[in-house]
Amino acid sequence: MRVRRLGWAGLEVEAAGRRLLIDHVLDLSPLFTGWKPGIGLVAPSGQATAALVTHLHRDHTDATALAEALPAGAPVLRPAPGHGDDVDNVATLLSERELAERRLAVEVVDTWSVREFGPFRVTAVPSVDGLGDPQLNWVVEADGQRVFHGGDTMFHGWWWLVARRFSPFDAVFVPANGAVVDAPHLQPPSPVAAAMTPFQAAAAAEVLGARYAVPMHYEAEQPFKLPGYVEVGDPEGEFRRHAGQRAHVLAVGEWLDLAL
Repeated sequence: MRVRRLGWAGLEVEAAGRRLLIDHVLDLSPLFTGWKPGIGLVAPSGQATAALVTHLHRDHTDATALAEALPAGAPVLRPAPGHGDDVDNVATLLSERELAERRLAVEVVDTWSVREFGPFRVTAVPSVDGLGDPQLNWVVEADGQRVFHGGDTMFHGWWWLVARRFSPFDAVFVPANGAVVDAPHLQPPSPVAAAMTPFQAAAAAEVLGARYAVPMHYEAEQPFKLPGYVEVGDPEGEFRRHAGQRAHVLAVGEWLDLAL
């Protein structure tokens, strides 16, 4: 199995000539003002067998990109819709609408659910979303190797349950930008990071027994601005310091071959 970083939190996983996508997006401009097309995000190398999304924030679910990358009827696994009214769910409404318009073969799955697609066995595992919206993380197994995808989760107490069931991992892909969010529908705002900081991401990778710990959910080359969204200054550098020898930074578009 090998894994390619598609930018932000997007991954392409390849095994036995088949592809699986996780949090694949190609356009973040609906969310991030000033995001420049063509920088920091790349398309997969071919059509995929299935796609997984960790949650329905627009920087993790891009229905147009998924429709282009998947054949008709290919499954798209996602967490449950949010609870409450449109104010509670304002951060997921756009993706919900776009998924419906694109008529993708969407399947809502529960935590610890298992699905198989060709060579891939995928398990939805617990996650905590910084805005209170439903989120899953994903474990993908193929060719005798195992990877973890952390969406933009906060640090939580389920790491040890995941580790007991799946550790060690050949690679874990963990969010590391430590974004602090001040959103209009979440007032008063919290000073606590809504996605893992580099220190927390490195700690999660250690608990999970990662051979390679790969930071994601940051893009140093993009001059995007989102009011009320403040990242740590150097996610990649801080992660390297905290994760030590297991740190493995992938450039956007770069492959990691886990068979080596």
